[in-house]
Amino acid sequence: MNRRGFASDNNAGVHPHMLKALSEVNKGHVIAYGDDPYTERAISEFKAIFGQEVEAFFVFIGTAANVLGLSSVTQSHHAVICPDTAHINVDECGAPEKFTGCKLLSCQTPDGKLSVDMIAAHMHGIGFEHHVQPRVVSITQATELGTVYTIEEIRAIAEYTHEQGMLLHMDGARISNAAVSLGCGFYEMTAGAGVDVLSFGGTKNGMMYGEALIFFDKALSEDFKYRRKQGMQLASKMRYIGAQFSVFLEDELWKKNASHANRMAQKLYAAVKDIPGIEVTRRVESNAVFAVIPPHIIPSLQEEFFFYIWDEERSEVRWMCSFDTEEEDIEQFASLLSSLLGK
Repeated sequence: MNRRGFASDNNAGVHPHMLKALSEVNKGHVIAYGDDPYTERAISEFKAIFGQEVEAFFVFIGTAANVLGLSSVTQSHHAVICPDTAHINVDECGAPEKFTGCKLLSCQTPDGKLSVDMIAAHMHGIGFEHHVQPRVVSITQATELGTVYTIEEIRAIAEYTHEQGMLLHMDGARISNAAVSLGCGFYEMTAGAGVDVLSFGGTKNGMMYGEALIFFDKALSEDFKYRRKQGMQLASKMRYIGAQFSVFLEDELWKKNASHANRMAQKLYAAVKDIPGIEVTRRVESNAVFAVIPPHIIPSLQEEFFFYIWDEERSEVRWMCSFDTEEEDIEQFASLLSSLLGK
């Protein structure tokens, strides 16, 4: 299946600039395990964005960034508070619990976003040895429902979290889409808003592979190099991750790719929202469109444009746009959708 669908931005290929960067560093020998100029250059880019005091580490995948980041700032008697839709709660096969030993305390959210009141509901049993102790609040930007926290919302959560002696982690698998949506840079909605640990995603936005873990307080990352090795995420040929991030950040490819994906989601929303029988269910704030559609048309629609069912009981589906989604894809998809509904 080579046709562009709407299942996931992970299904997209690799941006040509990334392939070029990989080709350019694929010459000669450099020291392995991150002691190479390409990795150093990429880390310098992160420091230019977030401040010279931060620590940046590269891993292969987002689950590793989340799990290793959380394990670095927790002990097994701790708990992590997160939305019920959070990737760490739903789509990481129990890895956060297995490798941190922590309990996840989830909150039901109408839009995928935590609020201070939701977090406060879990703040009991503090100091009581029979209860797990909340240590980290984890938010996702953009959320799994395609919504985006405002800077003010993140700051409010961070202030409350810190008042309670806890830390704030951000799963930024789609952080570029969120930044474009807010019209801001990365710093403003992370370190500038009080985030302590950031999983910074690149794979969903045009990279072949590679994520970064950013610690805004060096004390939190004191032993991380050992955790990364034990977690099987220390890349021997790290230059290939570093080279991608350099292009991603230096040339603002992140903004170009995410802007296109978000714009395509808006076009998809506009193309389907008025089709009788289709109900768009979530605000379209990043590169995702959620809709309830008649269940009998789903198999035929998926045969031509693959996508995932989000909620089988409601017949709610998720359509994701990517850096390489084209307007023609949307036009053909909307046309097929209409024809299957007999419109």
